[in-house]
Amino acid sequence: MKFLSNVLAVILGLMIFSVISFILFAGLITLSTAEEKVTISDNTVLHINLENIVLVERTSEDNIDLSSFGPIPAAYKIGLANVKKAIRTAKENNNIKGIYLQAGTVMANPAVLTELRNELIDFSESGKFIVSYSELYSEGGYFLSSAASEIYLNPMGGLEFNGLSSEILFFKGMLEKLEIEPVIFRVGEFKSAVEPFILDQMSDANRLQTESFLGDMNDYMIRQIAESRSLTFDTLKKANDQMLVREPQDAADLGLVDGIWYDDQVKDLLREKLGLEADAEITTINISGINKTAKTKNLTASNRIAVIVAEGEIVSGKVEGTISSEIFAQEIKKARMDDDIKAIVLRVNSPGGSVLASEVIWREMNEAKKVKPVIASMSSLAASGGYYISTPADTIVAQPNTITGSIGIFGMWFNAEGLLNNKLGITTDVAKTGEFSDFMNPTRQLSEVEKNIIQKQIEDGYDTFITRVADGRKMSKEAVMEVASGRVWSGRQAKENGLVDILGGLDDAIQIAANKADVGEDYRVLYYPKQKTILEQIMTELGTDIEARYMNYRFGNSYRLLEKIENIQQMKGINARLPFDIKVK
Repeated sequence: MKFLSNVLAVILGLMIFSVISFILFAGLITLSTAEEKVTISDNTVLHINLENIVLVERTSEDNIDLSSFGPIPAAYKIGLANVKKAIRTAKENNNIKGIYLQAGTVMANPAVLTELRNELIDFSESGKFIVSYSELYSEGGYFLSSAASEIYLNPMGGLEFNGLSSEILFFKGMLEKLEIEPVIFRVGEFKSAVEPFILDQMSDANRLQTESFLGDMNDYMIRQIAESRSLTFDTLKKANDQMLVREPQDAADLGLVDGIWYDDQVKDLLREKLGLEADAEITTINISGINKTAKTKNLTASNRIAVIVAEGEIVSGKVEGTISSEIFAQEIKKARMDDDIKAIVLRVNSPGGSVLASEVIWREMNEAKKVKPVIASMSSLAASGGYYISTPADTIVAQPNTITGSIGIFGMWFNAEGLLNNKLGITTDVAKTGEFSDFMNPTRQLSEVEKNIIQKQIEDGYDTFITRVADGRKMSKEAVMEVASGRVWSGRQAKENGLVDILGGLDDAIQIAANKADVGEDYRVLYYPKQKTILEQIMTELGTDIEARYMNYRFGNSYRLLEKIENIQQMKGINARLPFDIKVK
């Protein structure tokens, strides 16, 4: 009884705290959005603060930047499009003299960082300065910050420069203890999404592919840093392999940073660049503020290019926060039937998911291709189902460090008979009208006939996947199979293998779409699906936040494991998906 009362007290406390936080936060948002017009005075610096920020494809178009209110909440999200828009606006505004970048602990996958980094490089070509400072630089944070003209690190800080890694959770031991038997169906020796349930470590094939694409992505990162810092690849490669940056001074000695400074020293540098006297106030503007001054390109243009942002797992039906087949098929269909929309760009950031849902989206992409240009722009992940839905595109664009490919499918079933009978003392009995009326019953072993039926469905699905790729890429099925088998590739490797056409970002894909639609510069870019306002997003996430806080309180570090187990429930039917927890860091 005491436990129950404690649980209720925690839940009630979290609810009250969340409601109060929401009211206060909503008030701040209202005050911020109340500003109708922003003017930029001369000698202003754009302050881009991405410390502890999660970079995603899109967030609310309200352009709210919480750095105005003090410390930024953990895991606060900012849309890549919003940051790029701010940098471009700063480049074009003569009153903006430079950028003060704080992005040492930004959280984003390599391809997203590449896209933003290229935007910073383009800005610097205007002759304006970019000064970067952080107390700590993660590998990704430093990669992004290396585009700056000058980089400074706190004397007691740190800089991570030791290569990329990817960790996978394995559940075999847990399932054995629970006497739950996983039964796996797959095609392709590299299709490793099922490995966490049948192995306790990576298979040789999975390790080979993972080390291959990680190595390629890491080398790309080192080359870009070497070019920006006027260093040699071999020098940085050695430092990276052996983690030679262990103290702040090591980073300075290697030329990775320009100085080991404190924050006030960096501010003095900014004053010097702006021609200000010592201790003079530095005029800055944040992402939110500068975006309110941005002008929409070709606002009255009748020609439009639709960018449909597909981010998340691919699932059937209508599910918030995913690439749900019903919603995205409808968005593609509406874009196809709208005569003002001259071309479609599908922006994909997905590890894959349901084959059925992927097929539904593929169908609409293929229909759209018949009447107007369709371009696929791959972000951080566009693998398995993410690649499946991209195949109809006239042109596929990916970053060199995009994770893509993984052309293969799998099915998974769990026999819980041992858990029920031996652990819980539960038995079952079935009455049925036909031989297969209890097909795939989880309370018993599968028969050989049932296994053969499922395996045949998997093989048929794989053949369909291969056919979709072959038709879309104008390759023979035999050629596709040589680079398929579920193998994951970097974007650069995928281009070499004919799975990608051009290395570049979303802007490159939009320009290709405009060229193919023959609209010149007379077009406007519109993003779909329509985004909720930031207040609507907060209200939607309020309940989720309460649940997450309680689960974290209740289970501590085990919560992460429980989340992964819960994800199994979403893997219905045949799946085309990357392995669990491919997180490059």
